Parts: sequence; structure tokens; C-alpha cells
Amino acid sequence: MKSDIEIARETPLAPIADVAAKMGVPAESVKPYGRFCAKLPIELIDEEKVKKSKLILVTAITPTKAGIGKTTVSVGLALGMNRIGKKTIVALREPSLGPCFGMKGGAAGGGYAQVLPMDKINLHFTGDFHAVTTAHNMITALMDNYIYQHRDEGFALREVLWKRVLDINDRNLRNVVTGLGPKTNGVTMESGFDITPASEIMAILCLAKDLDDLRRRIENILLGTTIDGKPFRVKDMGVAGSICVLLKEALRPNLVQTTEQTPAIVHGGPFANIAHGCNSILATKMALTYADYVVTEAGFGADLGAEKFYNIKCRKSGLEPALTILVATTQGLKMHGGVPVEEIKQPNMDGLKEGMKNLDRHIQNLQDFGQSVVVCFNRYATDTDEEIEICRQHCKEMNVGFAVNNAFNEGGSGAVELAQLVVDTIENKPSKPLKLSYDDNASVEEKAKAVARNVYGADGVVFAPAAKRMIDKINEMGIAHYPVCVAKTQYSFSADQKAYGVPTGFKINIRDIVINCGAEMIVLIAGDILRMPGLPKSPQAERIDMVNGEIIGLS
Repeated sequence: MKSDIEIARETPLAPIADVAAKMGVPAESVKPYGRFCAKLPIELIDEEKVKKSKLILVTAITPTKAGIGKTTVSVGLALGMNRIGKKTIVALREPSLGPCFGMKGGAAGGGYAQVLPMDKINLHFTGDFHAVTTAHNMITALMDNYIYQHRDEGFALREVLWKRVLDINDRNLRNVVTGLGPKTNGVTMESGFDITPASEIMAILCLAKDLDDLRRRIENILLGTTIDGKPFRVKDMGVAGSICVLLKEALRPNLVQTTEQTPAIVHGGPFANIAHGCNSILATKMALTYADYVVTEAGFGADLGAEKFYNIKCRKSGLEPALTILVATTQGLKMHGGVPVEEIKQPNMDGLKEGMKNLDRHIQNLQDFGQSVVVCFNRYATDTDEEIEICRQHCKEMNVGFAVNNAFNEGGSGAVELAQLVVDTIENKPSKPLKLSYDDNASVEEKAKAVARNVYGADGVVFAPAAKRMIDKINEMGIAHYPVCVAKTQYSFSADQKAYGVPTGFKINIRDIVINCGAEMIVLIAGDILRMPGLPKSPQAERIDMVNGEIIGLS
């Protein structure tokens, strides 16, 4: 089997103007970034058309460290649906350099179900991630300068809540001290770095509805608390306009194409384990404007990505999926069935059957949101027909649709079964109106408990002293109506990354809270989750290289 990048390199690409024309976008509205990428103006979005199109969410069971293949399924489904005559666009997140050079090596789909040009999408793309990084750190520099320039006037921050970001996995930067040296180097203070997908600017980019809304949100970013206990925001420095200038182009969704030259919109990139895990509302609405069906995904397992898709993105945008697809693999099921990770590629029927409990819990959760659910079995080369049949029969007993995805090896033709099942289910048994986990007017504690108990299966929530102090601040500021965004390990329903399957008898420990007044959500930091990942012992960067002018190692 050829590598992803070999397949990508051999696949003929259509000029991006032709891809836009296939969508129905006027040529004069396309802003090319080279021959095969472009930006689309947000003015093209038509809310009436958005309401008429069908949105399909792709999520997954609790993943292994190698993932479950949601992006490959998402792209493959879009290809399959176009094969059966349904005008479909896929709307995805942008990859982060952190995982690309750390664990994954790329995040643009796989095999014959990719978005292209995959090397550009994985490496810098149209500069959106750099714009977010720069905008975030510009705010930090302006804040530090404001403190420095006004300290002789008695100005100081009792508490600084805004740090720095970088789109690289770098554990050494989690906690730092800045301003060391002579007085001209600034004010000495503690700081630290999160990875760019965790930046509030990234969340704002993905939730803003236009430039005016972008400015409003940036102005409201909470930077810290003054000596006299008042909130200090970006608008207090008068610099929101300059930050909008840095993000003006990044706000526009990116247009690329699939391995079969169908349109794909790739925009925004928050992680679901430490942020809200969905592509931009603008990108999703752009796709809905120009297609009858739109396939999108939410990061990691359904307990993280899908929960936040519904409770944050849908709550903020008014979007509702007509159907949710739950992706499963034999390797993931066997891991949750107690099979050692190093043995999950080997046949193990008992482990496979035991792992169905994880699948069932996710199905029940999605149905509790009012969603019609289809299980997609993402096939790998090591899977046997007997294993697939066990999964099919189990889903039949659960009265849930089931289809195998072979798009990795076969492109769109390998996803026709899934595509037909999706269309039939939407036509005959569409999702009910979305049932969110909590009301806006519930307290922060009530919202956290609702997610922990109803989605994770926890017995309750324990708030550390630091988190309790932030709740007091939230109540004092009158922003408890914001939705909660739980930052938690992606490898378990619990906050223990090794508690596979369906753990019981646990509580979710919230050790701290980050207030995102611009993104208008409250980030609950659970367990030992980190917002700046570290690199593994053997990072993918060791395998990424340039040979004879061509990139290798991206997968």
C-alpha cells in the first residue's frame, strides 16, 4: 500500500477556480492562495440556504492513541455521497503542527480519502494558525507593555490570566518566568505557553459570525484582575482593532479539494480534549450554502467532540445535525475490551465483544441528545470478516444502522454503502430536535455535573480550591450563563487516561477553570490534562524529511 503522501502526490488536482465553480462560487469571489487553495469571503453565506441543507456530524468511540479515522471517514463519506448523486461538501478542521510533528504526522484524512494538497494543509496552509498565534502573542506583548508603561502610575494586575501560545509540542514552555534582567526588560512575572489550538483566539475565530462579532469578542477577552479587583480586558488597552487586522484574512474559510476533486472547506483547528474541538461556524455555514449535504467532524471521542459540538457550537449557531455517525474500529473496541494495546491488531473475539460496551455508551449518549445514529466500521487491513460480522450483528440488535467504510483503500466507491445508509436514515428517521445537556441559566456547578453524570457516567464533580475561586469570580462577573468546555483526557470517559471501556464509580476532579469571555465559554480543567502537550520519545519529526525536493514522512 502506498503512503498517504505518495497517493496525494500522484493524484491530479483541479485548479481551485474549477473547484469553486463546481460549488457554484463566482470566480471573482475566489481569493487564490497558489493554484490549489483559496479563501472564500464570508459574505457568500446564505442563511436561508443553510437552513435547507442537511448537516451530518462524524464522531467516534473513545479513541486509541493512533486514532479511529474520523477524518478519513468524513472525507470518504463525502466522496461516497457524491458518487450516488448527492451534492456534498466536507467541512473539516485544520491540522496543528504539534501532532503532525509529534504523534500523527498529518491530519488530512488517509489513503484515497484525503483533502489535498495534503502537504500544504498539514504545513502552514494559508497561514491561519500563524495568524492566531501572532494575534494571541501580540495581545500578551501589549499587555506586558501596558503594565510596564503604567506601573509608575500605580497600575498593576493582581492576577494575570492571559499567557502565550505556540503551535509546537514543547513541555519546557508550560511554565516560564518573563521579564528577567534590568528594569528595561519589563516586569518580572510568571507566565507559560499553551498550544495554539487551545488559544481563546482560536475558539473566537471558530465561533465568530463576522468581523464585527470578531471585534466584539476580542474586546471582551479577560486578561486579568486589577489591584482593586476589577476585570482588565483587551478593550481597556484600546488595541482590539489591531488584533482584528491580524485576523482579517484568517476569518475567511479555506477552500481545497478531495482526492476525487470534490470541494472541501478546511478552517479552524481547536482540539477537543483542551478546547471545543470543532471547525468554524463560518466554514460549516459556507458549506451548507453550497451543498445539499455537509459532512463535518468533531474531535476525539463523542464524549468530548460531539458533546461540545452540540452544547457549544450548535447552541451558539443554531445548527442541528440531521444525523450523527459514530466511527468504530476493531482495534479501539478490543482496547476497551481489556486487550493489551500491543495485541489489539490480533484477532480476539472476547475482547471485541467486551469492548462493545464503550460503543453502546456512546450510542446512548448521542441518542440522548436526540440524534439518529449510524455506526460506521472503519476497516483496517488486519480486520477479519468474522470481526466485522460480529459488529454488524451487535448494531442490528441495538437497532442502529451499520456500514463498513473502505474509502481508505477504494476512495468514494468504498463508502457507497455508508453513503446510501446515511441518506436513507436522514430521509426516513432524521434526528429529533437537539436536546442540550443543560440550560444557559444553570450554574457552573450544575452544568459540570450534567456533563459528568449524563455523558461521562461519573458519580459527580469535585472542584479544587482554585476552581472554586474562579467560580466565585464568574458569578461576580455575571457570566455563569456561558456554556462549559471540559478539558479532559481523550482516552477515557473518566479523567484517568488508562480507565478504558466504560468506567464506573468515579468523580471528575476540576482542578482549575479558565474564563474565556471572548469565546463566551468556561473551560473546566479536569484531572491532569495539559494544554501544552509534550513530544513522545520518538516524535514523527524524526521521519519527516525532504528527499530529492519532495517531502516524505507526512501520513
